[in-house]
Amino acid sequence: MKINSRNDLDFMERIQQEVAAHRREARSDDGYYASKLAEVWRRAEQTSAYGSLGTFSMQAFLDLHATSKDDLKARPLEYLRVPVDAGLKYYQTTGTTGAPTPTPRTAQDMIANTVSVAEAWRTMLADSGHRALILLPSDIVPVADLMVGVCEFLGIPHAKAYPYTTGISDWDRIVGLWEVFRPTVVFVAPGVLLEFSQVMKKRGLLDQLRESVELLMLLGEVSTPELRAMAGQWWNARAYDASYGSTESGTLAACCARDRLHLLRGANYFEIATEDGIAPAEAGRDGRLVVTPLNNDARPLLRLDMGDEVSLTHGCPCGDDAPVVTVHGRGSDGTEIKGSRVRTRDLEGVVYANRDVMGYLIEVDEGGTWARLLLERDPGTDREAESAKNDLIQRRTDEHLGFRWDEVRFVNRLPVTTKSGGSQKSWKRSNFRVVGEVVPA
Repeated sequence: MKINSRNDLDFMERIQQEVAAHRREARSDDGYYASKLAEVWRRAEQTSAYGSLGTFSMQAFLDLHATSKDDLKARPLEYLRVPVDAGLKYYQTTGTTGAPTPTPRTAQDMIANTVSVAEAWRTMLADSGHRALILLPSDIVPVADLMVGVCEFLGIPHAKAYPYTTGISDWDRIVGLWEVFRPTVVFVAPGVLLEFSQVMKKRGLLDQLRESVELLMLLGEVSTPELRAMAGQWWNARAYDASYGSTESGTLAACCARDRLHLLRGANYFEIATEDGIAPAEAGRDGRLVVTPLNNDARPLLRLDMGDEVSLTHGCPCGDDAPVVTVHGRGSDGTEIKGSRVRTRDLEGVVYANRDVMGYLIEVDEGGTWARLLLERDPGTDREAESAKNDLIQRRTDEHLGFRWDEVRFVNRLPVTTKSGGSQKSWKRSNFRVVGEVVPA
């Protein structure tokens, strides 16, 4: 995280005070949000997309239509306040739902997002003697740099490894690094963790490597409770759904020690969109999350409709007063399989419930009427038990998703895209395959 001026330092300290004040205190936020939204409004006026805003007032803000992600993706440069070469760093989105979105970030963007996340994790990570390994597919997206910044801000020794980038960071090199550095915290994408775990199981190294690990911080992709429970059991560590957000918006929620995602309300103004309109984000409300990031500098966004259906609750025993958000995913995320709309979280709740699957691939015919589920077997499991597991998967699929697979088959190895793809592409691209000819079992 770059801080090389008095202004940067003052800004960092201001953000730190703001996020701390909104985590544990019951307070009136009206004045704070009005002031911060006015600042965002002024920055947004400097973009083509928001060029005709007029004078700021809370009523003018509330009268503003939500910004859709589709519009942002269709004309991303019009939402920029600075040219792409004027930021401190340049990223692109993963392109999950289309072409990657150009995303420059200024020093203030980096400082604000880093401080907001780091303060949320301070009680979990700081001053505990942790050593962190940042094990992510690629450094093109900003999450790896964000984790580096968090570690630097909290004073945590850390190392970076990107196993799917071309270069020397292969599994052998990571094992060598691991044996010396002995990380206690691993920031890792779920797909990377699945593949790394499989490789270490095959090599008989998992018991050795897991000795130092205490926390698995899963991020960059969807991670279901079932997947986290499975990974936590393998590594004898606590696995967390570490954060929620997007490259466009920045980080919107971060986990607590109870593995619940709390809205980062000191850095964002949250609302909930329903058929009845847009209302303040309060515990007990369900709908699509709408966010105005309060500190975005290069790309100020007003009332960005994330498209994700969420539920908000309160009363987390960790003591953080910020609402807990449960993300259900986008209504359009589901894919039709044999007449049922299936979402990532629902399917992975079935696949990973028994804690002995290293990954999966869905094969469907072009008409969507035939579907086969390929499961990558755990190297240490009993193959004679697979018939019973198939029956269990069929029953759970029928109960939770409303259909039965034409075949469930265990295989030794699935394409690597089922591991790395989720964070770089989309679930449909990484875990689905359309076959032209159906080959019966």
